[in-house]
Amino acid sequence: MTNAFVPMEWSSGHKNDAAMALFLGESRVMRIRLGGLLLALLLGCGVLQADEVIIVNSTVADTLPKRALRAIFGMRLGRWPESNHEITVFVLADENPLHAQFCKTTLNVFPHQLRRAWDRLVFSGTGQAPIRLSSEAEMLQRVANTPGAIGYLSKDKVDGRVHVLRIN
Repeated sequence: MTNAFVPMEWSSGHKNDAAMALFLGESRVMRIRLGGLLLALLLGCGVLQADEVIIVNSTVADTLPKRALRAIFGMRLGRWPESNHEITVFVLADENPLHAQFCKTTLNVFPHQLRRAWDRLVFSGTGQAPIRLSSEAEMLQRVANTPGAIGYLSKDKVDGRVHVLRIN
């Protein structure tokens, strides 16, 4: 049985520390606290700041609801709501840090969850996966030259060939 004693060096002083230690186990509580500390440090250092932007071809609207953005990148929405043009979705490789950041901060999913949803569409024959690109330069070029295209870039890579989509 787990001891309800929570060592002072990793206790927050909160009255529920002992209850958490009983419920989760002392080592799990410590991992949770250390994970929170690591996340706070990463956010404070700017490692996980949201510096990506969603870019679209100039033929597309300027704003989009977040729900529609999630549906587009989840490959559940195939046409732009206002113009009824076909949407072409471009993404970076799963291993790309910008892709992971975009998935987590903008879409609120992990990259492997998104990949699993795309695979399900492809293998069931009900849809297709987005077009995977190898670099941000290629992303910029393909979105700029494809009507109805959407993708994402670092803020500093955007130029006049594409529009930045505002999410509301």
